[in-house]
Amino acid sequence: MMKRSTIKPYLLTLVPFVGLDALWLGLIAPQFYRAQIGHLMASQVNWPAAILFYALFIAGMVFFVTGATIRSGDLRQALVRGAFFGFITYATYDLTNQATLRDWPILVTVVDMAWGTTLGAVTALGATWLGRKV
Repeated sequence: MMKRSTIKPYLLTLVPFVGLDALWLGLIAPQFYRAQIGHLMASQVNWPAAILFYALFIAGMVFFVTGATIRSGDLRQALVRGAFFGFITYATYDLTNQATLRDWPILVTVVDMAWGTTLGAVTALGATWLGRKV
């Protein structure tokens, strides 16, 4: 069970993350992924796995980044730590795929890692900024 002191940072982190990732996956990048790895993509999203990823990613972001930056209000630290967290987490996924899957495009690895870095940075920045306001 989540402590009351953890719920606020969790929700403040969840809001920008879901908004940004929905924009990326829904409007900006679907054609890119289809063109690059369409042969690997499922016809339908596995929602339980997707929801579990979001829940765990946000928990990690709160534990390693936004829990502290929301308390301190330090936007610079939020940006730097969020970028690093996003880079490491997306690199874990993409470089593992690069190492283990046949025909995994290097372009997907590069674009995904850049997206993860941006997503982590902007999510942490947004959560910390929101934390200053509420």
